Amino acid sequence: MPRVNPIQLQKYLKGMKYPAKKQDLIARASQEGADENVRRTLQQLPDQQYQTPAEVSQAVGRIK
Repeated sequence: MPRVNPIQLQKYLKGMKYPAKKQDLIARASQEGADENVRRTLQQLPDQQYQTPAEVSQAVGRIK
């Protein structure tokens, strides 16, 4: 699976209210038209609340 570009990821999370749960991130990205790769990547995140967009990007960066 190709890596998700952090800038592109944040585009799909535009308008997200933080803190946000993993499922909220997935729902928002889907509403914004995220492709399958972005949605799969978000599904791999730990099931927790994310306080900021930067925290989401950091968690995505740790996915192997």
